[in-house]
Amino acid sequence: MNAYRVKPMKFPWTPVVYLMAVLVALALHRINPLEIAPDWLLPAQALGVLSAGTGIWLVGWGYAKLLRYRTALLSSSPTTHLVTSGPYRYTRNPVYLGYTLAMLGAGLFIGNLWMSIIAALTAFVTHAWIIRSEEKHLLARFGFEFECYCRRTRAWI
Repeated sequence: MNAYRVKPMKFPWTPVVYLMAVLVALALHRINPLEIAPDWLLPAQALGVLSAGTGIWLVGWGYAKLLRYRTALLSSSPTTHLVTSGPYRYTRNPVYLGYTLAMLGAGLFIGNLWMSIIAALTAFVTHAWIIRSEEKHLLARFGFEFECYCRRTRAWI
């Protein structure tokens, strides 16, 4: 496969996909609320803070690593380095995992179960559409090195 034939996505879809998912979850909650039972609200909020905090930390750590290696931050730009250290040592997609955890946590914290449900669906869409496209680009760009990385590091967790 030629690295010049498999180009990155033309538009950075991931932030748009997650933003649209949050807006849909908020709209669904307004139309038909799926709330957490009052007895479970406090534990859910605590779990939500932990999840959202972990997600935000993971996004920051992932972006910091990309910046350190001076490679693309968005899926619409060609990558210059295969980053396999930091959070990328544990997951190939720490930023997307972070977005998902933050969205899940926000849903738990505000008591919007739609947001938590849609976070899982958004992760599925992200994997099926965005990650597969990115991985084709990375395979074309880095070949065997990327294959070895994929064998030892899971896509999510």
